[in-house]
Parts: sequence; C-alpha cells; structure tokens
Amino acid sequence: MKNTEAALAAFDSYNQQDPRTFTYNGVTFPQEYFLAQKLNEWILILQPIASVELLLASKCQHIGRWEIPRDKYPHGREGYLKWRKELANFHVNKALSILREVGFDETVCYRVKQIILKHRIKHDQEVQMMENALCLVFLQYQFEDFLSTQSTEKMINILRKCLLKMDAKGHQYALSLNLSTNSETVLAKALEELAVLNG
Repeated sequence: MKNTEAALAAFDSYNQQDPRTFTYNGVTFPQEYFLAQKLNEWILILQPIASVELLLASKCQHIGRWEIPRDKYPHGREGYLKWRKELANFHVNKALSILREVGFDETVCYRVKQIILKHRIKHDQEVQMMENALCLVFLQYQFEDFLSTQSTEKMINILRKCLLKMDAKGHQYALSLNLSTNSETVLAKALEELAVLNG
C-alpha cells in the first residue's frame, strides 16, 4: 500500500511540472496533472474496485506528455505515428522508472506497461477500461474546445475513430455526459455512422 501511495504521489508530482495549463470551472491546473486526475476518476467510476496496476496506469498513462511535443515531428500520418510510438515508449520508461524506485517488482511493472501500451485492447478488460476512460476524459473536458477549431465533418470522423476503440459500456457513459447541443449532435452522428459501419 505504501508503494502505491508513493508511486501515485510521484506521478502527480511529475505531472505538476507541466508548463501547459488547463482551466476548469475558473481554476487553472498543470494540464497533464488535471487530465491524469480525471482519468483516475473515470477508472474508479467504471471499475470501483480497480486493481493496483490499473490505478497506477491511470496516473501515468500520459506522464510527461509535454516533453515530446507533436510539432517536433513531420506533418502527416507518418510523422504522427512516429510521434505516438515514441511518446508511448517515453510514458512507459518514465512510469516504470518511478515504479521501480518506490519498490514495485517487475510483475507489476510489466502489467502497467501492458495497460499503457494498450496491449490486446478489446480482449483485455482492464486495457479496454483504460481506453473507455481516455475517450471519456476527451469527450468531457477537451471535445468542446476542439470542436470549435475543426469542421463538423472532421470532428465526426475523429469522434467515430475514438468511439470505435470503446465498448458498449463506454458508449453508454459517453451518451450520459452533459455536453452542449452541438456536441451532442456530433456525438450522435458519429455513433450513427459507427453503427452503419458495424452492420
């Protein structure tokens, strides 16, 4: 238990170094710290009795994300995929370094790594739960602002890809979110297109 508390505190401390900020309800937070708290909250909603490994992963899924910015990589899909791969490896290495420092063994480290890298999504229940939580955080806290910068057609496409990674339980929670009328319309359209693609 002490190891878990120490790891969670270390993850929070690291993410509080994020120079980017996120303002919510008039309060400003280091962005990655705020998003990690909300990811952890969603995990506990989806799975009130979550495993230690899943709770740990929720606080370090995107640890230090600001240190590898997207604009350091070429534009286009190839540059994006390279960025995502190197970013994921960075998250794993940073998280596992902290876990080892506070005394976790390699069994726990390996499981947290599996969740961070989303191994066997759609087949591993905890990995799927993490994907649901990630998408729900995006929808609840980032989607509205993102929607104002993109065309409706592009946002429907982005959202459809996000929803495709979720399962039915995740979709139910997505539909329960308190979104603007415009956002609800885009979400409904994306779900409709997804249903057509799934036959």
